[in-house]
Amino acid sequence: MPRILRIINRFNLGGPTYNAAYLSRYMPDDFETMLVGGEKDESEDSSEFIVKNLGLNPIIIPEMKREIDLRNDFEAYRKMQQIIKDFKPDIVHTHASKAGTIGRLAASNMKVPVIIHTFHGHVFHSYFGKMKTVMYKNIERNLARKSSCIIAISEKQKAELCLVHRICKPEKIKVVPLGFDLSRFTEQMDEKRLTFRSRYQLDDDEIAIGIIGRLVPVKNHRLFLEAAKIVLEKTTKKLRFFIIGDGEDRLRIEANARELGIPFMDAMTQTGKSPLTFTSWIKDIDVANAGLDIVTLTSLNEGTPVSLIEAQAANKPIVSTNVGGIENVVIEGITALLSNSKSDAEKFASLILELTENDEKRNTLGRVGWEHVKNRFHYTRLIRDISELYYEMLANPGIAD
Repeated sequence: MPRILRIINRFNLGGPTYNAAYLSRYMPDDFETMLVGGEKDESEDSSEFIVKNLGLNPIIIPEMKREIDLRNDFEAYRKMQQIIKDFKPDIVHTHASKAGTIGRLAASNMKVPVIIHTFHGHVFHSYFGKMKTVMYKNIERNLARKSSCIIAISEKQKAELCLVHRICKPEKIKVVPLGFDLSRFTEQMDEKRLTFRSRYQLDDDEIAIGIIGRLVPVKNHRLFLEAAKIVLEKTTKKLRFFIIGDGEDRLRIEANARELGIPFMDAMTQTGKSPLTFTSWIKDIDVANAGLDIVTLTSLNEGTPVSLIEAQAANKPIVSTNVGGIENVVIEGITALLSNSKSDAEKFASLILELTENDEKRNTLGRVGWEHVKNRFHYTRLIRDISELYYEMLANPGIAD
């Protein structure tokens, strides 16, 4: 029975946790899996409930944190080597950057036969300055040479990794889209919609527009706010905007809202109604999707945006920037309206207004999302794809470029 050691950056809310959790829980009985991860940052909400609800008991390495810290990183590496020594995996499969660095170095030094890494996103633009970006690219190129296989989660991401950033040769990269349990986004939607809209005092004729995700610079919430201001000034409808999530950028985003003159409230400490509401994290995100009428994304860079997959599963229309793997997730003009600019608030606002002012178009874009994502991004397809890849790599594990 092949043993799989699966390593994830940290257990925070987001696509990587779901991906690692479903792969750990639902792989065929032919495989034995151990799940290891780091702790979430203080500014993030924990996702350990996701793995525990699936009956998983992961090993937590507290020292494996998001930020670079030589002392913590070395201790995490030392613990990873011991886990590999004790578990004796046939495959080490890492997810995201920090786990990919520590896990692949440990696996390589411990002579693990097969080493696989999944890029859930990348930090090669819109995160750091030029010198730091070059450093990270060089690190990833070195780690790719130690890897049996690299997994990209979209065709667009594969092209970026091999052609734009030259991390490794294209033949070393397999494209395996993410997979989720999407059924909850189709069940009891009327009841869930009522729950959300009662909680935030939304009237039946108010259109709710939301953005879902971590409050961090790469998510570009400034564009969301600038577009919201324009929309509020031009709309003929009753609108409410919602920022769902939390993170290190919260205070700066609140300051941006004040600067733009957008009244807002913190739903965790206040009650009532406001044009803009900060909800913080909502764990039952299927309830939030049921209550919203339009889901947006303003990111500067994305791998495979989970919030847009879930929005489509809930049959919600989307307005998004066209970056990273987004064009591999939505169907432009069918399930989503996309802006090719990451800074043009007027353009982004015009797309939102297309949907707020035209009920028929809004409903039309929201009607086909489930059909688009139900098979393409379901976890059963993910399990099948990864199982086939594991068998292939066990039969031919060649690592050297």
